[in-house]
Amino acid sequence: MSPPFEEVRLSLPHIELAAHLFGPEDGVPVIALHGWLDNANSFARLAPKLKGLRIIALDMAGHGHSGHRPNGAGYALWDYAHDVLQVAEQLGWKRFGLLGHSMGAIVSMVLAGSLPERISHLALIDGVIPPTDKGENAAERMGMALQAQLDLRDKRKPVYNTLDRAIEARMKGLVAVSREAAELLAQRGLMPVPGGYTWRTDNRLTLPSPLRLTEEQAMAFALRVSCPAHLVVAADGMLAKHPELLERLPFSREQLAGGHHLHLNDEAGADLVADCFNRFFAIP
Repeated sequence: MSPPFEEVRLSLPHIELAAHLFGPEDGVPVIALHGWLDNANSFARLAPKLKGLRIIALDMAGHGHSGHRPNGAGYALWDYAHDVLQVAEQLGWKRFGLLGHSMGAIVSMVLAGSLPERISHLALIDGVIPPTDKGENAAERMGMALQAQLDLRDKRKPVYNTLDRAIEARMKGLVAVSREAAELLAQRGLMPVPGGYTWRTDNRLTLPSPLRLTEEQAMAFALRVSCPAHLVVAADGMLAKHPELLERLPFSREQLAGGHHLHLNDEAGADLVADCFNRFFAIP
């Protein structure tokens, strides 16, 4: 049985990205963006369940089978937003939807607020505005980030002697996932090296951000979104702990049972999210 997607590569002017392409050619164009240290397989369960959409699920720069940014470059949220625009240009999509999880949801929000005329739908899973900090902490944060860049020269990725150990490590990561989810992410995320396996992700992805927006600046993106927007909040995820933020958001939301990766952890969670977004994308 053939997989429900087509493997594609996109040669952008500044980087090459890998992706999975789902759905009918005449479907509503949607770009899907995964979370931090994940890859396009984040949507392996969900995307085939979404109806009438032409979805391109990216391996974002530095993740999965996509290229790493050149030496000296970084992975700021707005750099990812630029990547998405370049993907849309290559596909000839002047207006398109965004489906984002976690970090991918934040990038989607940045883009939808920055260029609202380009985005037709905004579908978010347990992620919304960029991380914030007080303006008075800017210099200290910059110093911490600069020092971390210097220290990265001596940092090496872990090597796991078996695939099983690598999968178990991913299950117990910063955000725990089910074994099935870890296996799906490992399919695109691991590569063989002497002594076993390690992750394809760029080491620079673990660096702290040198700049964080103030809360007022971050909310400006949400307030400028003009397309239909819907947020899925995982009951046991990250956003449910911040009800005061959720109340300030100017678009609809729905809380569903499950953890931060509820769309990937099991079929039941994927079904819940798919039902929610099928109703959302069906809105004229």
